[in-house]
Amino acid sequence: MALQGTGMLIVGTDIPAAWEEEFNRWYDREHIAERVGIPGFLSARRYIAVSASPKYISFYETEDFAVLSSPSYKQMLANQTDWSKKVMANFQNVKRQVARTTAGLGAGLGGAAAVIRLRPADNDSATAREALKVVLADLVTKDGTLAAHIMESDPELSKPLAEHKDAPKDAPEAKDWIVLVDTTSAEVAAAAAKAVSSASLPGLKAIDSGTYALMWILGKPEL
Repeated sequence: MALQGTGMLIVGTDIPAAWEEEFNRWYDREHIAERVGIPGFLSARRYIAVSASPKYISFYETEDFAVLSSPSYKQMLANQTDWSKKVMANFQNVKRQVARTTAGLGAGLGGAAAVIRLRPADNDSATAREALKVVLADLVTKDGTLAAHIMESDPELSKPLAEHKDAPKDAPEAKDWIVLVDTTSAEVAAAAAKAVSSASLPGLKAIDSGTYALMWILGKPEL
């Protein structure tokens, strides 16, 4: 399942062990369907860490970037359910990105993924993007690597929510780029994470990377 839209909301979090069962039940029984049901949202996919931090990460695909500041989305954020408020108050190590998907290479949805966080310098993003695309174009020719996507965060919108009680409001990751690489195994994902993190990318600094296993995906037509 290749990406179809150009907007992406990315939320990574840890959760205390005492809350983990309810956290997963809330995600699977309420939160994912609630978000995908917002006009302009296309799909959501959930991952759990194989070797990564935070432990959980979700990607919410939208038709375009404007959906992520639309009245429908803002209304949902301003009217969280009681269950959402209770669970989200226990999020830890929250990383929330509101991003533009600026490049996609290859095709397909893998059972494992590499997630790489890159921090751009305050210079020519077009040059940095083209250099990264060269690395990813080579990567998707490797056995077991299916697709790779670049997501560039908007610093003004990439803030924790009020419900994320312990998250700093001025986190430096608000401007980070996220690379998502779909692969067929955790081993291939680990190799992809290493390849991107160690590449010479002018204007981009590798901050961290990890490997995740796909938990499930929900598309709009399934609601």
